[in-house]
Amino acid sequence: MTRLAPLDLIGLGLVGLRTRPARALLSALGISIGIATMIVVTGIPSSSQAALREKLAELGTDGLQATQANVGSPDALPLPESAVGMVERIAPVTAVSAVANTHTRVRRNDRLDPNDGGALTVLASRLDLLPTINAEVRSGRWLNAATADFPTVVLGAVAAVRLGVTELPAGQPAQQVIIDDTAFTVIGILHPTPLSPDIDRSVLVGWEAARATLGFDGHPTVLYVRCVESEVEAVRGVLATTISPERPGQVVVTRPSEALAAKRATESSFSVLFLALAAVALVVGGIGVANTMVVAVLERRAEIGLRRALGATRGQICGQFLTESVVMALLGGVAGTTFGLLATIGYASWQQWPLVVAVGPAATGVGGAVVVGVLAGAYPSIRAARLTPTQALATV
Repeated sequence: MTRLAPLDLIGLGLVGLRTRPARALLSALGISIGIATMIVVTGIPSSSQAALREKLAELGTDGLQATQANVGSPDALPLPESAVGMVERIAPVTAVSAVANTHTRVRRNDRLDPNDGGALTVLASRLDLLPTINAEVRSGRWLNAATADFPTVVLGAVAAVRLGVTELPAGQPAQQVIIDDTAFTVIGILHPTPLSPDIDRSVLVGWEAARATLGFDGHPTVLYVRCVESEVEAVRGVLATTISPERPGQVVVTRPSEALAAKRATESSFSVLFLALAAVALVVGGIGVANTMVVAVLERRAEIGLRRALGATRGQICGQFLTESVVMALLGGVAGTTFGLLATIGYASWQQWPLVVAVGPAATGVGGAVVVGVLAGAYPSIRAARLTPTQALATV
């Protein structure tokens, strides 16, 4: 019995594609549209989802706050001075900073009523506060190791307006505010901080300057914590105990941002949508290939009968038509994957979204086309192989 080499089998499988190129093209087009649809409906929503994740991340999906419980009560215990250092030891925590209420009043100048603080809060601040709360300086500069030890302040957005210090022009004399009876030089103004509105209404003083000038005792009032997003709930569960092991009930920890739940629900919805649309696309493409192969077997009965009469085995006949089906689907898969990737890149660039082109969907497109080709060609190939020479040649 003569055995066909792999290259010969591929050559036989290409006979139908060469002799009927229009039909092969239309069948490949059907599978390519299906695969392109799968790439597009996964790629474009993935880019949109990445843009949505960036927006939701700005809402503090990885942030927590810890504050003193029962503020103002005689039984209230201040947060320990070592709180920041202890929280830093929690493995999923990526950043932690703190502020502390100095319980002092600020005014524009020394001619105003000392008891009129304009509903503003004077906070002692650590130097790493800004990156922890995603805040930015609008004018001037932030506190640093040199200025934090001296009477200098940075104003929140609302505090700057109420104190009449809205700009810090370069080359102009430094502006000052009065905290208690001490003049502090304004060195910076912050942009609004939606995640921490209390900062907008605050006047921020260096930690050591607050100790030396304002009688600050060193106990933080609010801890800002950022951690690995997937571990937010776990960190929240141990944060109070870490800060105050003896009396964790004296620490109030905010719940994770509602934006985190929205983000996870969005990801889940997108995932279900991706799977459904991809399945539909592949099924439609597979039906097109199967229909083409069934018709090809019917039209080529004479060829099948002649080859069987000349000694071709059932396995060789089956392999010929199965190869034709797989090659047809593979060509459609490559074309569809290419078109889908180009469409995804173009649309994401037009929308100015982050480009998300995962290797997985692209490889799945080509691999899925091969699987569809095998499944779609299985029945027609087996049907062709079962034809005896007399059955096949009876139609000649």
